[in-house]
Amino acid sequence: MSRLALRADLARRARTLVTPEGLALPLTVGSRGARAGALILDLMIIVFGLIAIIVLFSAVGLSLFDIGAESDAGPIFNLLSIVMILVLFLARYGYFLWFELGPRGATPGKRTVGLRVAARDGGRLTAEMVIARNLVRDIEVILPIAYLLVIAFGGGSEIGVSGWALFAWLMLFLLFPFFNKDALRAGDLVAGTWVVETPKAKLEEAMSLAPDRSRVYHFGEQELSVYGEHELQVLESVLRQDRPEALQEVAAAIARKIGWEPGAGDEREFLEAFYAALRGHLESRMRFGERKLDKFS
Repeated sequence: MSRLALRADLARRARTLVTPEGLALPLTVGSRGARAGALILDLMIIVFGLIAIIVLFSAVGLSLFDIGAESDAGPIFNLLSIVMILVLFLARYGYFLWFELGPRGATPGKRTVGLRVAARDGGRLTAEMVIARNLVRDIEVILPIAYLLVIAFGGGSEIGVSGWALFAWLMLFLLFPFFNKDALRAGDLVAGTWVVETPKAKLEEAMSLAPDRSRVYHFGEQELSVYGEHELQVLESVLRQDRPEALQEVAAAIARKIGWEPGAGDEREFLEAFYAALRGHLESRMRFGERKLDKFS
């Protein structure tokens, strides 16, 4: 792809995310190709992991006969069968739920291609959203692919008109990302999520090494208690992007929240000081076993 075509593609996928606080943050929707590549990588990880587990279980089963314990092998084989069923269930559902419910909001496949799941309303990605978008995956991906394999290896002439109609209906779910500009799956539409790019950028300076503004700004317990870890991450993202209009909006929003009136022109200094103070406050509370995930907790 030429540089001009690449810029045009990025412009088509550029969006603005408005947070519940009214802050406008720029982002880029993940491309369909990147999402397909991430899914293939995740499926490969799942398949190879299952193969390794099956080989391990087979080795355990064969060892039972090698030691001459055929008469006692029945209960053990039943236990291994139950464990294998649980492993298959967890591989099918638990893999995606575990990683997307994590702080990165992305599976290993998504992280490899630079993607993550985010809430379209700008809020925190909740467990209900992640569960909803992954439960719909069976209808979107598993069933269409399984039906396609049945047609390919079982003969398409045997399924009849109703079978082809069912296949066309399932393909609508599989190809749903091509019918909307945000490349949303049906699961994304149901859950209120989308998949956005998280490009890896080399940071010139760690946030912990930012200049100390504590001598200029002092925040008390009451001011720092209004925000949590989610808001801290949003603030860090704004500081790293260093967009003047975003800095002004965020500084004004925080000032209104805590009842301050910072001077004009020193928005970044104010935000750096608040970031350092808020991070120190949250870390100190965590030492006492108190964790504040967001402003609502």
